[in-house]
Amino acid sequence: MQRSLKFYLPEWAQDWLEVIVPGLHILLIVVAAWLLHRLLCRALARASAHYDIPLELQVPMRGLLGWTIFAGAVLLVLERLGVSATVLWTAFTGFATVGAVAFFAAWSVLSNLFCAFLIFTVGPFHVGDTIELLDTAEKPGARGRVVDINLLYTTLQEGTPEAPGTLLQIPNALIFQRVLRRWPPGQHPAVPTPAPAASPADPASAI
Repeated sequence: MQRSLKFYLPEWAQDWLEVIVPGLHILLIVVAAWLLHRLLCRALARASAHYDIPLELQVPMRGLLGWTIFAGAVLLVLERLGVSATVLWTAFTGFATVGAVAFFAAWSVLSNLFCAFLIFTVGPFHVGDTIELLDTAEKPGARGRVVDINLLYTTLQEGTPEAPGTLLQIPNALIFQRVLRRWPPGQHPAVPTPAPAASPADPASAI
């Protein structure tokens, strides 16, 4: 490319070819990264509107997307500046190792984030539904009306006579490990009422 440009550039500019060509490459990398970021952010916004993803989940997704594109652009720019591919690969593997260690260290938090994304996209239940988490279909479990879903917890409001109005915060990852029973808004599970105890003076109790 530099040889072909020598025929079109004046003599005073030919000495700057070693600076102009890499500079143009870097400019193209930056522009391409910016356009890719805008395109993916627009696609993410459309997907968020379609699946009704809350803003609390959109922000970390945009941040992860932006940092990934930024890291790729930096590696390409360093390569155009003459940094050895071996050095870049060593740096990449080092960062990947650190990222993998951090990923496994924060696995419980990340699993809740991923399960929150599944709740918002798949929609096994919504705010206002009444749900019950069961170990099996026969054993009763935590039950209540869904009042909030955030990145870490799903909050249920109990309505039992023993704990009226109590809030339960259940990790999102736990929901996908249990059998889920769901009642839509307006439908509530029947709460069995205990039979009244027989009075000692009642003749039927003496039989």
